[in-house]
Amino acid sequence: MSTHSNHPFHLVDKSPWPLTGAIGAMIMMIGLIKWFHMFNQELMMVGMTIMILTMIQWWRDIVREGTYQGLHTNFVTKGLRWGMILFITSEVFFFLSFFWAFFHSSLSPTIDIGSLWPPLGIEPFNPLQIPLLNTAILLSSGVTVTWAHHGLLENNYNQALQGLFMTVILGLYFTALQAYEYIEAPFTIADSVYGSTFFMATGFHGLHVIIGTTFLLTCLLRHMFLHFSSFHHFGFEAAAWYWHFVDVVWLFLYISIYWWGS
Repeated sequence: MSTHSNHPFHLVDKSPWPLTGAIGAMIMMIGLIKWFHMFNQELMMVGMTIMILTMIQWWRDIVREGTYQGLHTNFVTKGLRWGMILFITSEVFFFLSFFWAFFHSSLSPTIDIGSLWPPLGIEPFNPLQIPLLNTAILLSSGVTVTWAHHGLLENNYNQALQGLFMTVILGLYFTALQAYEYIEAPFTIADSVYGSTFFMATGFHGLHVIIGTTFLLTCLLRHMFLHFSSFHHFGFEAAAWYWHFVDVVWLFLYISIYWWGS
């Protein structure tokens, strides 16, 4: 059978990875619930293992078809760009729901929480301590990922490598500081609507930082294997867009929840 086509589209081959990814996500979610209720992490770890293996093999296939087989033409890349734009748009509305919940409760606190915000008995974080440091870290990471992008555009291998490496390190540093903040938190997710909205909004943002760091770490490995060029690096661009989105969301979180909300 001929491998040539008379159209610029990329018709994806049959793949088991969407199915294994869905199964892994289901097992991980059930395991997460089991962990919360029975303090047993085994099922969650099984689900995470399936998800990680699926990611490795699915991304391997995408790298193969885009980098080595030349299937990601300009027309296909344009579709991928629109797909990423729509995905980030959906993420904007995802976080909008958390901000809506926060401002709904904080702008008009009910009598149930003492008609106060923060509610009586809640000791909020000092916005000038770890939250401010994390803000500086994420803003710095936005600079380093842009530095890496310019290095790619100029075919400067070392500049792109250093910028990507620094961005990954800053992402890991942010996650470590947020984990420390959670461990030392004087309130929990069960402490009124303040605790619920705080941990839901900042927790999901932290999850997005971990995902974005994973994207950038993958791009760093791909760059080391010379998968990118000055005109063919959409995988990196998509990760950079996602990272800038994470930066902007954090600025809103810091201003509204940490600074104004405290």
